[in-house]
Amino acid sequence: MSLLLTIDAGNTNTVLGVHEGEALRAHWRLTTRREQTADEYGILVRNLFAGSGIDPAAVEGVALASVVPPLTSVLVSLARQYLGRDPLVVEPGVRTGMPILYEPPGDVGADRIVNGVAAFATYGGPVVVVDFGTATTFDVVTKKGEYMGGVICPGIGISADALFQRAARLPRVDVRNPGRVVGRSTVGSIQSGLYFGYASMVEGIIGRIRAELGERARVVATGGLAETMAADIPSIEAVDSVLTLTGLRLIWERNRAEGGSRREREGD
Repeated sequence: MSLLLTIDAGNTNTVLGVHEGEALRAHWRLTTRREQTADEYGILVRNLFAGSGIDPAAVEGVALASVVPPLTSVLVSLARQYLGRDPLVVEPGVRTGMPILYEPPGDVGADRIVNGVAAFATYGGPVVVVDFGTATTFDVVTKKGEYMGGVICPGIGISADALFQRAARLPRVDVRNPGRVVGRSTVGSIQSGLYFGYASMVEGIIGRIRAELGERARVVATGGLAETMAADIPSIEAVDSVLTLTGLRLIWERNRAEGGSRREREGD
């Protein structure tokens, strides 16, 4: 059976997945390196494929979402040179099947639209996607399947880095649940502030989103720290670490059904 390679290029991590039909056969999370060339990525991808017993010749299509503009052209070259495929790049004009209510629609990051598509298809609407990445984003999809808008916050890693950079006497610590809110050491106090402070912020924003919608939206979390944070955020009902890859697969299938690379306006 033919395979689909999906690539989600974020500021901190790049996630790749290989799909066989609806099944995700393999996936990998890599550190995003803007300085790497198409050849370096090509060698890396071929090694990953070999380690999982995947034949590059079986890859029928490539779908790409990138929020790192310098890396987009590199990954396009990777697909063309090493897999012989012209990738579908999620960008304005690509059919996603999701009307965009954001103003202007082109300002929404590709990964956010992809997450919205996957969340609505998997969990229904209304639904809120919380993506714990370099930035923590909240994306709201209506019960009709429209991308309504969202919230953008500094990610917990950015918050931690700012604290360490601006407070010379505070040590750098790992972001994790310290086990108690009231810290009994400097390290414990910092961990409590970062972890519980961030969890409370996310829970509070979700509550405000639900109040503004006037109905109870489901909440799904994704991103690198989703598993770590979700346990202490009661409103999060599901953690889906491969949500973006699922969305890329769905968008690729919709565009293939509509005639491959043909571009159409959203909502037409």
